[in-house]
Amino acid sequence: MSEVFELASALIARPSVTPDDAGCQALVATRLAGAGFAIEALRYGEVDNLWATHGSGGPVLVLLGHTDVVPTGPAETWRSAPFVPTVRDGVLYGRGAADMKGSVAAFVVALERFVAAHPDHPGTIALLLTSDEEGDAIDGVRRVAALFRERGTRIDWCITGEPSSTARLGDLLRVGRRGSLSATLDVRGVQGHVAYPDKARNPIHLAAPALAELATRRWDQGYESFPPTSLQISNIHAGTGAGNVIPGELQVSFNLRYNPHWDAPSLEAEVSALLDRHGLDYTLRWHRSGEPFHTPEGPLRAAAREVLAQFAGAMPEESTGGGTSDARFIAPLGAQCIEIGPVNASIHQVDEHVRVADLEALPELYLRLAERLLVGNSDRSA
Repeated sequence: MSEVFELASALIARPSVTPDDAGCQALVATRLAGAGFAIEALRYGEVDNLWATHGSGGPVLVLLGHTDVVPTGPAETWRSAPFVPTVRDGVLYGRGAADMKGSVAAFVVALERFVAAHPDHPGTIALLLTSDEEGDAIDGVRRVAALFRERGTRIDWCITGEPSSTARLGDLLRVGRRGSLSATLDVRGVQGHVAYPDKARNPIHLAAPALAELATRRWDQGYESFPPTSLQISNIHAGTGAGNVIPGELQVSFNLRYNPHWDAPSLEAEVSALLDRHGLDYTLRWHRSGEPFHTPEGPLRAAAREVLAQFAGAMPEESTGGGTSDARFIAPLGAQCIEIGPVNASIHQVDEHVRVADLEALPELYLRLAERLLVGNSDRSA
């Protein structure tokens, strides 16, 4: 088997459920150190982060990924053991095969090939890995980005290996992501007997008009390739379980996915003003997952469009859809960020998988991107 297949299989075999890296980054670090990369291990709390660089000065190209995976669920529901890489009918199965140990393995092989072909390349090429992407994302790339800001570390371009393709490798280029803002709303009322509503204040009834306004509001009309901002209520809790008791408190969880028309402070202020207009007695706790980012036309998008068209046989769709990724922490450093990776149909599912042919193609895809960005028109065939 090829070196990318062998490395991906070795990574899948390590049960690196967030935040446990399970030795994945040590394996990667050993290989890249052997290829001449400077290695820096950055551990915060229970989270491992790896920063590997080759070259000096600008421009700086960073390949961004994660070694942690989501839990497997009951192992017996998988056709083969989730941490035993298994090939069936040209498909590699295992937790993390698509999200994103396949991309991490491809990054490593591409980096080794790049520095072997261009040992004196212009600028800097780097790999940043974390074991905290699938979790709270507190001590992972968010923390590393704060360190980079303190150090003045420059990043011009960032390619995240998240599984972005939809039907075939390279058919989608992600050029931005929406911001994510979560809230927990506690509305206070007065508990009482349902037969005596005049002696109680039902927080469900009090909050219902405000929640309806939040749920139906048109926040904006969208932004360039971004869809309109949306709010979704995910959880509502109230009551004692008894059918004859008016609850004294209501708790509501909701999330906003927003485009660059907004930032977190302005949305928080807008929601608080709405709740105030409804006269609620409430407290509101916010969690800012990340601001939106968008990469405009430029060398990074142009190079990615050209390379992906070669692999997919057609120009890729350029999208800002999906959830969030760690690129949301790199973009505020001034970097242009895109996401390119394998087909995402099986991520976080039982029997997660990646086509072996796609896995074998990924190192060349990332290598061509690096060459176009750092060495220009290389003498490699397109």
